[in-house]
Amino acid sequence: MTLVIVTGGSGKLGRACVRDLLDRGYNVINADVSPPEQRICPFVEVDLTSLDRTLELLSGMDWNHNRRVDAIVHLAAIPMPGVKPSGEVFRINTLATYNVFEAARRLHIRNIVWASSETLLGLPYETPPPYLPLDEDYPARPETAYSLSKAVGEELARQFCRWDRETKIICLRFSNVMDPSEYADFPSFDPEVRKFNLFGYIDARDGALAIRLSLESDLKGAEVFVIANQDTVFPTPSAELAAKYFPGVPFKRAVKGNETLLSIDKARRILGYVPAHSWRDSK
Repeated sequence: MTLVIVTGGSGKLGRACVRDLLDRGYNVINADVSPPEQRICPFVEVDLTSLDRTLELLSGMDWNHNRRVDAIVHLAAIPMPGVKPSGEVFRINTLATYNVFEAARRLHIRNIVWASSETLLGLPYETPPPYLPLDEDYPARPETAYSLSKAVGEELARQFCRWDRETKIICLRFSNVMDPSEYADFPSFDPEVRKFNLFGYIDARDGALAIRLSLESDLKGAEVFVIANQDTVFPTPSAELAAKYFPGVPFKRAVKGNETLLSIDKARRILGYVPAHSWRDSK
């Protein structure tokens, strides 16, 4: 593998992904609507809601007609509900994801990693989760236009992989992405507020690790993984948090100490994903 296109490479997770891939010898191009604060690899400004522009991005710019893209990391999206009207969030996210998958199909690029979302697990849990720790085993439960766009993206991944059995599209349901600079704020978090995502988070560097492991895996077809850190954002034991804020919700298996309530068991087992960072180490 020599060249990876990272869409959304100027964002928080995108920056960590680009850096991680460059540090391990990959050639990387950042494709985004906004330039990065620091340019460490080639940058292409592109609107992925245009299929023509997406095809041009993936097939080679006029300065390099023979460029061969080996893999795509598709992170570009409206990153959360509420920052644009809901119809725009759904339109932009769904159309961009379709265009990336369709352009890759036409160009025979069969290694794709895409940022799905923990929101498909039922956030913000006005209806309690069916069990804890929550995993990939129960049907998606989108509650916003944003999470609905991610549900559509996962279905697109399944159908594109059905069309071409050699294609791999790994859908990573990332928890709330955090930069190490944000860890100083963790002690001030309110559990009543943070229960919206089962007190979870993902260090951007560990998110980048999950992306790289997905790129390097020999899987075929569409796969979904929950990606979170091994711990919660609070010092309170996880079982106590669950008993207080989600009383009566059964445990699928026991959890120890501050273990995450967003199960990463599948990612650990299949991808070899073991997070290396924790906000607790930043004290």
